[in-house]
Amino acid sequence: MTDPSDLEDIPGTTVFTAQRSRKGYHLNQFCMSLMKAENRARFKADERAYVDEWPMTEAQKQAVLARDYNAAIAEGGNIYFLAKIFSTDGKSFQEAAGTMTGMTAAQYAQMMIDGGRSPEGMRSIREGR
Repeated sequence: MTDPSDLEDIPGTTVFTAQRSRKGYHLNQFCMSLMKAENRARFKADERAYVDEWPMTEAQKQAVLARDYNAAIAEGGNIYFLAKIFSTDGKSFQEAAGTMTGMTAAQYAQMMIDGGRSPEGMRSIREGR
């Protein structure tokens, strides 16, 4: 069996574990609420008021309001649930992924067409290699 701490040793990767699932439960449920048109309309009309209806942490709410998807993932958000937010904003998965990597959507698309990120480089945070 893999030591769960090994999942924290992957540079640039956040593994969605059971612990993260528990931490992000209300954040992810908020995201799922955006599947309904009436909830999307309420959210777009007053984002702060809508997120305040959910028992999320302030850090989770701020991540949503700032559209900081990396912060939302750190707070337990799952990218497939977070997709409901950027879809509500009329953004594609490619556009959102670009913002998460510091690239434009076009740069991100080209990177993926070219085969994705290089496997070369640091492979372990603990070992610095």
